[in-house]
Amino acid sequence: MNFMEFFWILQVLIGIGLLVSAIVAIRFKNLIMAVIAMAVFSLILSLEFYVLQAPDVAIAEAGVGACLTTAMYLLAIKNTTDEEVIE
Repeated sequence: MNFMEFFWILQVLIGIGLLVSAIVAIRFKNLIMAVIAMAVFSLILSLEFYVLQAPDVAIAEAGVGACLTTAMYLLAIKNTTDEEVIE
């Protein structure tokens, strides 16, 4: 297996991973599990940036997309209630 074959196989696997994690994030009814699926999507996307030789963008995506955004969503979910407001 030469380098180009390995590169294209990796591109296909990353694409499948992105597609699956996006579908899983949409399909989950549990918000915490959906946020975790979005974090996985961001990590796979940062891997794609690294493979495409953009390590600075990969680090930013992993830090902001996977860590900070996930923490913000989890805090927002924690501070909400599941009671319906009826006026």
